[in-house]
Amino acid sequence: MLKVLLQVVLKDNMKKLWLLLIMISLIPLSSCKGKKEYVLNGPESNIIDDNYRTYYEIFVGGFSDSNGDGIGDIRGMINRLDYLNDGNPDSGKSLGITGIWLMPIMPSNSYHKYDVRNYKDIDRNYGTLEDFTEFLKKTEERGIKVIIDLVINHTSNLHPWFKEFKKAVEENDTTNKYYSYYSLYTKEEVEAITNKKFYKITNNYYYEGNFDSSMPELNFDNEDVKNEFIDIMEFWINLGVDGFRIDAAKYVYLHEEDKNVEFFNWLAKEAKKLKEDIYLVGEIWDRNSVILPYYEAISAFDFQMSESGGRVASTARGVDSVNSYVKYLNNYKNSVKEIRSDAILQPFISNHDQNRAAGYLNVDSGLMHIAANLYILTYGTPFIYYGEEIGMKGVRGNENTDANRRLAMLWGDKDKVLDPIGSTFDKKLQTNGTVKSQIGDKNSLYNHYKKLIMIRNAYPQIARGEYTPLEFDGYYNFGGFLTTYNGKTLAVFHNTMDVAVEVNLNKFADVTFKRILSYVGIGSAILDGQVLTLDGYTSVIIEL
Repeated sequence: MLKVLLQVVLKDNMKKLWLLLIMISLIPLSSCKGKKEYVLNGPESNIIDDNYRTYYEIFVGGFSDSNGDGIGDIRGMINRLDYLNDGNPDSGKSLGITGIWLMPIMPSNSYHKYDVRNYKDIDRNYGTLEDFTEFLKKTEERGIKVIIDLVINHTSNLHPWFKEFKKAVEENDTTNKYYSYYSLYTKEEVEAITNKKFYKITNNYYYEGNFDSSMPELNFDNEDVKNEFIDIMEFWINLGVDGFRIDAAKYVYLHEEDKNVEFFNWLAKEAKKLKEDIYLVGEIWDRNSVILPYYEAISAFDFQMSESGGRVASTARGVDSVNSYVKYLNNYKNSVKEIRSDAILQPFISNHDQNRAAGYLNVDSGLMHIAANLYILTYGTPFIYYGEEIGMKGVRGNENTDANRRLAMLWGDKDKVLDPIGSTFDKKLQTNGTVKSQIGDKNSLYNHYKKLIMIRNAYPQIARGEYTPLEFDGYYNFGGFLTTYNGKTLAVFHNTMDVAVEVNLNKFADVTFKRILSYVGIGSAILDGQVLTLDGYTSVIIEL
């Protein structure tokens, strides 16, 4: 058993902190060529750029309950920080995440809290501003960046702004400041528009609410509304948040992409005045041709990589070839870079609005493992949805709610957090175990994810490098790329079959492959001269 010391220095707000000093054992695995051991041999010093991190998305209400009321809360997250990143460099006991995205935490009448009543407070079920300040202090001590959901497109219909708006419209009081805070349409305008949803205020006036009547849409042609959100961002930045995930970004000016991009250029400019290194990532749930223009202003989630029919799952299941996946990834990366040179991809396989990945990627077979490899061992900043690392399941099914996708975290201990209101998912379908059952199992999905994150941190080429896709003619389930960063090059190869593959690498690349740095998956890897033997559902990192 080889023990490896990874030393990583984090530069954060002009401070140098020791973020990660992890001791990890790589267990030798047998193969037809006998037992060999490989060292996870990372660089002596590796600076984690602020935006090249591994993020973990949390639905606070379903994560961890500190007071026994069944609802996850901020203090519950504080209690679980050691699970995510314990801040102890030499423990090797935590998942090792370096970023957290929190779904909405502001006061709301719904379980999901995307209908905000007050943009400058914490929902009472989650705790207090003091609790959140403590959470931010403790995450900073661990070198974790925190971004929060900014629901910018709409508010709750119980928000004071909307109450004043509705009153002003009903009284035809155009002098009221709030008269134009929301998107207001006449009856004639509404009858002419077929691709938006409207709700009646008076016989002649309607407001826009594309998600629900309880979520009226704001009017960002109003400078007062724009200034409100500058003030809101400043409030949370002053508390210590590092950025925002922007909900429903394409809905600000629905079906008017040019106006949306112009708006987010404005927003990014104002946000950077408040915090120069602000991290902004938008939800533009659409095809790449729609997403790409937004990169001019902000980062955006890579939706075409996600879900059961997305690039990652299709490649993992063998529907698409690894060669095709690598070409897609590189082409998309280059397209984004042409728009903004410092832009970073945001890959993921599922989030709170989608069916959980373990429902369509079997854990026992290794499909979930290789899918995780495909998106975590790539360029950019991957986002892991809470519970993904233990193979939690959850599907919307025929329900008119996403509650089944936001179920309580399966800790396996005495945590009393409950599934959200409206959920109907059969608990008997949760067959992949709990955190407690997986932490001590070296072959568990949890430990697979932990190792993946360690590898990302050890080799900056993976997340930051210039890619050279390799075309492996004659191979469908095997493929990969070279990646170069700061003058150092390594190779990443994947095998999406359930059986081993043997490849003479010299036939496909005019370089010399020196040694295996690490492998991760169901099996092992052996490099004999230039011939690679890679077990099924396994990926390998090779030094050139």
